[in-house]
Amino acid sequence: MTERLEANDAGIARAADLLRAGGLVAFGTETVYGLGADATNDTAVARIFAAKERPRFNPLISHFPDAEAAFTEAMPNDLARRLAERFWPGPLTLVLPRQPGGTISDLAAAGLPSVAVRVPRGAVTAALLRATGRPVAAPSANLSGKVSPSDAYHVMRGLNGRIDAVLDSGPCQVGVESTVLDLTGTAPMLLRPGGVTIEALAEICGPISHPDDYADTLPVSPGRMESHYAPSLPVRLDAQEVGTDEALLAFGPELPGAGLVWNLSPSGTVDEAAARLFAGLRFLDSEGARRGLTRIAAMPIPRAGLGLAIRDRLRRAASPRPA
Repeated sequence: MTERLEANDAGIARAADLLRAGGLVAFGTETVYGLGADATNDTAVARIFAAKERPRFNPLISHFPDAEAAFTEAMPNDLARRLAERFWPGPLTLVLPRQPGGTISDLAAAGLPSVAVRVPRGAVTAALLRATGRPVAAPSANLSGKVSPSDAYHVMRGLNGRIDAVLDSGPCQVGVESTVLDLTGTAPMLLRPGGVTIEALAEICGPISHPDDYADTLPVSPGRMESHYAPSLPVRLDAQEVGTDEALLAFGPELPGAGLVWNLSPSGTVDEAAARLFAGLRFLDSEGARRGLTRIAAMPIPRAGLGLAIRDRLRRAASPRPA
């Protein structure tokens, strides 16, 4: 059963302990309740996708107690600092390049060179993030495709028994998700409208683009490019056999004959496979290229649970590169 924790010192301490131990804890922000996990822990992040029954590994927003902490993981430019000064703490998420040596997991960042960061508003939320002492990845605390929760009752109704705890800080003030602004390109781009209006952002940013303005040149941003997860080596899906010139991304018992192997889960567990997916692709790509191998052969993944999300990412990795 899921623990329901009060928003006092003891409840906050218990929630932070669970997060540091790899647990899932829902907590209230000024926007909606988020489903939190240690963003530096691949296995904990994989549990988010499993609990939500999320069919894709979309990038997750990582939450911090203050801008200084956020900018240890994301590389700010002058505009990012001005926006943080004006809107943080608050319902604004910034997408920025990852800091070299940052600790946010590839799974939380969906294998992208950018990270989405936010400093939420609220004394309980800030206390939880300070007590945890790590970036906390937290999409909305609901089953995928369901309405985002604005109080602890909504969370328990959808996720009771799927997560470790919910920290009950009462109803959320805003009730809609944060605005997401991508600052990785030449101009600010609105990826999701939310709690900060585009008019308020424009007072600092000037003109703001929308992805639809660039239909032929989509940015590297959450879910916008079919092949932005692709390694440099071509990927072959649903391999039933493997050649000596191929690197094998295995699942369960390994196919014989590969020039290099990374097994996502020898026991055939999709949760373990999800946690090891991006590390495996990176290893096979770099080491396979060093050894002169020609491609990555990916064994079949079950079409159930997190297997759907893994298959989605592999399909994207195998998609033809833009000309």
